[in-house]
Amino acid sequence: MMYDYFDNTVTGITQKLDQDPGGINARKKYVLELSKLGKKLYSKDETIAWCGVTAPFDLLSAMGVTSCFVEFVGAMLASTQTAGYFLEEAEDSGFATDSCAYHRAVMGAVMKNAMPEPDFIIGTSSPCTAGLAIVENFAHQYKKDFFILNIPQNDSKDAINFLAGQIEEMTRFVSVHTKKPLSKQKLGIALDCFNQSTRLLKDIYDLAKTTPSPVDNNLLKDFGTVISLLMGTRQGVEVCQAFKDELTHRIKTFQHHGSNEKIRLMWIQNRIQYPFPINEMLDDLGAKIVVDELNNVTWEPMDPDHPFESIAKRMISIPFSMSTATRIKTMQDLAMEYGIHGAINPCHWGCRQGTGARGLISKGLKDINVPVLNLEIDCVDSRNLAKGQIETRIEAFIEMLS
Repeated sequence: MMYDYFDNTVTGITQKLDQDPGGINARKKYVLELSKLGKKLYSKDETIAWCGVTAPFDLLSAMGVTSCFVEFVGAMLASTQTAGYFLEEAEDSGFATDSCAYHRAVMGAVMKNAMPEPDFIIGTSSPCTAGLAIVENFAHQYKKDFFILNIPQNDSKDAINFLAGQIEEMTRFVSVHTKKPLSKQKLGIALDCFNQSTRLLKDIYDLAKTTPSPVDNNLLKDFGTVISLLMGTRQGVEVCQAFKDELTHRIKTFQHHGSNEKIRLMWIQNRIQYPFPINEMLDDLGAKIVVDELNNVTWEPMDPDHPFESIAKRMISIPFSMSTATRIKTMQDLAMEYGIHGAINPCHWGCRQGTGARGLISKGLKDINVPVLNLEIDCVDSRNLAKGQIETRIEAFIEMLS
């Protein structure tokens, strides 16, 4: 089912791009490359690793491994409105309904043999222990070897060296399963591509800060989270260049001045993954999401002479890997840089990290005069969606900001 979905998406987007060879079409090119990755994951012809969100995908790519964080598939199931079927399977098998629906949906897909069998699994302690538990469950289900990267919550020298040692050990673990050693040349190319993409990401996010912003409510949706799957590849560089070109074009042609931007918003954590007309609603209210929480570069350039230390620093620098206080400080900085009027936090059901920190996040942003709308909503499971109530709360929030 999922292979056909990704295959049809690749075919459809390729045809549309062929009809507009001179167009920039950044979002289409981005979705095309992600769909190609999806095809590879489901093709049965690749060395596959299912991973945690903060795994070093550039390193794995350099080693010839097709890898992905499992939440990506949970989001795809939600966007195609098939998640409910798999959620019911997981729940009937004993998985609690108050657990994260990203993980529950994917677990149901595993039980229904709708997930490709991995060659091995790499878990990460960041961003959440639930994600680590679900990939460990995968390892038991598939009877595959499982490697864990325990990511420290501080960036001290000892913490960086500790994680760098684990990454080096993980490299040996991968080499045993692929029967291929790490190529320093391929790793060098991957890190160079990563650095090129990083420079472009900084440009993209700087352009998004423009007033009015050239982004719309969908262009950079979940971008900072998902682009990690393409970082370290030539395709990732090309996608980032396309986004920079599109935003630059919108500014040069004054397209951004045509938007009805009265309110500038930050979106915290993950967007709603199933069809829900929130973008259209915000457009009608003159509100624009100009930044997602993880649409941010928090790392230094990769050093090819010290690759494991560089990757370790990067993994620790991601706000979800650090303390809640550091995460809030990062949000405060983003709010100031983007000129944010308010923030929306979906408080995804089952996410202890997201809902557990909601009070601290609200206070932290209130301290810089940025109100937060906390929505009680499941970003993947639409079965209990109180659509009217959510819409009313959003309208009231935007009216208050106005």
